[in-house]
Amino acid sequence: MSDIIQLTISLKSSSPLIRRTVHLNKETSFFDLHHIIQIVMGWRNYHLFEFNLDGYRIGMIEENEYGNLGHALLDATKILLMDILSLEKDHFHYNYDFGDCWLHEITLDQAAEKEEKGVYPKCINGQMNCPPEDCGGIAGFNGMVKILQDKKHPEYKETKNWVGKNYDPESFDLARVNKQLKQLQKYITRWNSRD
Repeated sequence: MSDIIQLTISLKSSSPLIRRTVHLNKETSFFDLHHIIQIVMGWRNYHLFEFNLDGYRIGMIEENEYGNLGHALLDATKILLMDILSLEKDHFHYNYDFGDCWLHEITLDQAAEKEEKGVYPKCINGQMNCPPEDCGGIAGFNGMVKILQDKKHPEYKETKNWVGKNYDPESFDLARVNKQLKQLQKYITRWNSRD
């Protein structure tokens, strides 16, 4: 497998499809992939997450007052993409916010050519804006978009104030996303060099 792989991340049930295509190192942990997805999709990292690959569950293993709940969960900080994925059009799921249930399908598209001075991870493509956090899942998001398209709707003003006056469901700012990914890469490099 090449050092750099291309993943396409799609928000399931979104129409038009909200998706991003990224290049990243095959040695990326699933914990780091979670943070990459948060940035490229536009989420705010407010909620829990889990990856599912052919029945394998990968997420954060934490203790709570009932004891260790991580017995059926692989540790996202220890599992790398290259540990599990192959280049044979592999795909898996990422669930973010178990309440709103933002289910993403992630497809391993291909190996990518490593650029001489390339910085990874890097988003190379995307379409549509991410739904706002806590808007009620796909059904709530679709309802919100309909309200925003009708200035005479009785909930228009309240919805516009809640989502922010600059929110556009069709916008995607590739340059902004890549700037945030560069900042994340600096953090990941510092974190990994602690060992």
